[in-house]
Amino acid sequence: MQDTLIDLGLWGLCAGAFISSTIVPVGSEAILAFMVANKLYAIQSLLIVATIGNTLGALTTWKLGMMAAKKFPVPTHLTAQQQRALILVKKQGSWVLFFSWLPLIGDVLCFAGGWLKLPFITACLIIFLGKFSRYAMIAWLFT
Repeated sequence: MQDTLIDLGLWGLCAGAFISSTIVPVGSEAILAFMVANKLYAIQSLLIVATIGNTLGALTTWKLGMMAAKKFPVPTHLTAQQQRALILVKKQGSWVLFFSWLPLIGDVLCFAGGWLKLPFITACLIIFLGKFSRYAMIAWLFT
C-alpha cells in the first residue's frame, strides 16, 4: 500500500509540473517545496520527477510552436509577446531556452523555439538544465 502512495505522490508531482509548464498556471514549485520540507521522498527523486514533468510540458509548448509555424508561417498572427520572444530566440539561439522556467515568458520562449524549429535534442537538453536548476534551488531552500 505504501508503494502505491509513493507512486501517486510522485505521479502527482510529475503531473503538476507538466501542467504548470503548459497552459494552466499550477504552482509546481509549491508542490515540490512541500514535499521536500516534509521529507516525503528522496530529494533526488523529487528533482528528477519534477524536472522531467516540467520539461515534457515545455516540449509540448515547443511542439505547439512548430505546429503553429506550419499552419501560420508568417509571424503576424502571433501576439506581441510571442513576436518579441520570437525575435529574442532568433537573436540569442537555443541557449535562451535555459530561461524557460521563468513565469509567463518561459512558455512563450518554448513556443518561439518550436516556431523557429530549433534543434530538438539541443532544445530538450537546455530546457531540462534550466528547469533542473530552478527545482534544485527550491529543494535547497526547503531542506
